[in-house]
Amino acid sequence: MAKPKVNTMEELSLAIGVSRPTLSRYFQDPASVRDSTVKKIQRGLEDVDYVPNFFATRLNRKSTGLIGVIIPHLNDLFFTSLLEVIQQSARAQGYTVITQSSHGDADLEQHAAGKLMSMNADGVIVAPLGEGSSARTFERLMTSMPLVFVDSHLPDALPGVPFVGTDNTQSISLILDYLCQAGESPLFLGMPKLNSNAMDREAAYLAEMEKRGLRSEIVPGSSQTAGWEFEAYAHDLMDEHFSNGRFRTGTLLCANDRLAIGALRAANRHRLFNRSGGLRIAGHDDHPLSRFMTPSLTTVKQQIDRIGEEAVSILAGLISDGRPSLEAKETRMFETTLRVRESA
Repeated sequence: MAKPKVNTMEELSLAIGVSRPTLSRYFQDPASVRDSTVKKIQRGLEDVDYVPNFFATRLNRKSTGLIGVIIPHLNDLFFTSLLEVIQQSARAQGYTVITQSSHGDADLEQHAAGKLMSMNADGVIVAPLGEGSSARTFERLMTSMPLVFVDSHLPDALPGVPFVGTDNTQSISLILDYLCQAGESPLFLGMPKLNSNAMDREAAYLAEMEKRGLRSEIVPGSSQTAGWEFEAYAHDLMDEHFSNGRFRTGTLLCANDRLAIGALRAANRHRLFNRSGGLRIAGHDDHPLSRFMTPSLTTVKQQIDRIGEEAVSILAGLISDGRPSLEAKETRMFETTLRVRESA
């Protein structure tokens, strides 16, 4: 038999015989209501079909219990994996996550920030677009709530905002230690200059190659005008180079796995893995699909779990302490581990 549908707190009050103010206190904090009344409410809720309005139960609270997350793309498996960790960590601390995607567009990133402010979120974790981001957007956001950057940041515009990400100097050094065992000078295929990771990883490559006394070389391309379609960018660029007889042998280090996936596709099209002394390709990130490529991709694994958990931990601390983000100045960078597979 179907339970009677109850739509409002007033209807619920009549249905179970408890005053509306008492119900409101119960949904905000059950500990504020007498034990006998709590049991009466719980028994009554079992007999009706009622779902409390999330926002109505928080109208009189100082905290909404909401954490906002803004990421560049939902279809990027790195960000979806990071988001899953953030959601799990936030849930464990009693928060509900509201996710917004900027879709690689600065205007949408600004709109997402405004949406979270209108919802009175307690704090926000942002993987900023980088060069396309507006520092003014985040400065305005920080007047309403604490902010933590994750994966990439804006070191020039907002150097004091807490940041959690990967130690790119360590990760590039680690993969170069392995790739240089053969005595080669790996080429570097950089990311389009969209965020701090693009600049940091390229700078780390140049510094680490100089430290080893090896010649560095950046694969030439039009990355300044490229967008977030990394696989297509790398495929088209390397296909053109391979077609013109360039970079068909040796070692190619890609700034992320999505670039490496595109480069692998182009290399397979030219059958560059089917010959002795052919091309080697390596990436960065350990993308969920990297081990299923042909050949499987040698890369470095980021600590996504620790990055997501630490971002939530820092944000929850700021919320609890009532501290502005710029007073925190916390930076947490995690090391990577090597994943040797068939491609290099």
